[in-house]
Amino acid sequence: MASLPPNPVPVAYQGGSASVPDWLNKGDNAWQMISATLVGLQSVPGLVILYGSIVKKKWAVNSAFMALYAFAAVVLCWVVWAYKMSFGDKLLPFWGKAGPALGQKFLIKQAALPETTQFYDNGEVETAMVTPFFPMASMVWFQCVFAAITLILLAGSVLGRMSFKAWMAFVPLWLTFSYTVGAFSLWGGGFLFHWGVMDYSGGYVIHLSSGIAGLTAAYWVGPRSTKDRERFPPNNVLLMLAGAGLLWMGWAGFNGGDPYTANIDSSMAVLNTNICAATSLLVWTWLDVIFFKKPSVIGAVQGMITGLVCITPGAGLVQGWAAIIMGILSGSVPWFTMMIVHKRWTLIQKIDDTLGVFHTHAVAGLLGGVLTGLFAEPQLCALFLPVTNSRGGVYGGSGGIQILKQLAGAAFIIGWNLVVTSIICVVINFVIPLRMSEEQLLIGDDAVHGEEAYALWGDGEKYDSTKHGDTTEEFTMEPMASTQVV
Repeated sequence: MASLPPNPVPVAYQGGSASVPDWLNKGDNAWQMISATLVGLQSVPGLVILYGSIVKKKWAVNSAFMALYAFAAVVLCWVVWAYKMSFGDKLLPFWGKAGPALGQKFLIKQAALPETTQFYDNGEVETAMVTPFFPMASMVWFQCVFAAITLILLAGSVLGRMSFKAWMAFVPLWLTFSYTVGAFSLWGGGFLFHWGVMDYSGGYVIHLSSGIAGLTAAYWVGPRSTKDRERFPPNNVLLMLAGAGLLWMGWAGFNGGDPYTANIDSSMAVLNTNICAATSLLVWTWLDVIFFKKPSVIGAVQGMITGLVCITPGAGLVQGWAAIIMGILSGSVPWFTMMIVHKRWTLIQKIDDTLGVFHTHAVAGLLGGVLTGLFAEPQLCALFLPVTNSRGGVYGGSGGIQILKQLAGAAFIIGWNLVVTSIICVVINFVIPLRMSEEQLLIGDDAVHGEEAYALWGDGEKYDSTKHGDTTEEFTMEPMASTQVV
């Protein structure tokens, strides 16, 4: 009997083989890895570019490097212990058990979030455990880039004066004791997840927490130098727009990847994300024109961000018309808190939140969470949420209670971050000064890193004849360089 010819398809591509198990959906896995990459690009290079260009010239390197360092540090901490604290087995109702996510047997098996099985009061299963059709390795990396961007967003509150060495200590501590708590509580099967608090893609876990923690850290670190607070122009507006563009387009992965599958809800999430962001940008710009008589491109970027943040907790849960309403409110409410309330509230003025992260992320994230509780559509909720019959307030039934759940979930995230971030800052300050020295605050990048963003002498650099020469011409050129190069 003649033997069968060898299969011309390599084992790696054969269905049912060890590399392509029956549970694997290649489309879902591809979309999940693409989504993770898009979110990663929001940070590196997106926020690295945005931070490096939106700040004063003398802080360009320091600001970009804080973002880059945080990304790398989170990746290592995440796989060594933090992933399982966020999505592993339960230790406490708000915290998972720490452990590594590095072994082959763990990473190539089908992804599963072990604490996500939803039960009725009588003990029967209401919604089965989350078990996407891709490997744990894809899940670990997807969730990692979310953790990383949260720390980078937080950094926006303390740019221009926080000691880099203190930041090196802050990143792993805050990731461990703050981020993992919010992630497990709302996403990993913690008490807020099972109670039915809605946070589709991080309005609370990422944005509300980074905004509150950023404001708290800014309080403990102290303000920038007086000169920097009085004048802090961006050093490159066009490059800032490039970073903002990466942030916007990357949000397709941010919100579109959270159903853990390339399904119809993922498509809804991506479309709603862009509707809300565009609406918010336009409203913010209109308000700038009406009240300040000039359209500000920095204001437009702020409006874009608040729109992206606001839709995040409800991206796949609301209809398109609701996304427009959320965009109108996200372009106006944070604008009002930043432009009006901030200038009249003495307490908030004393805290130097460099990039206004409190307004763009905490206010917008809280707003989005509450509006999700109002507009969440029942059919869309059924596609994503573990608690059956979930709905927003406008749809009657249990919708009114949902708004209260959203407020209670926000209160937990706010309270935890206020307390834990304060403790972390106080502990670090015992060992490493949170704040740069006065010389570093005066000079900036050259004093902190021995590097500068531009090979030009100007703002924040002391005159050094060994570098700049000692001619009358160069002395007369100094003011021009200082005014032109910001």
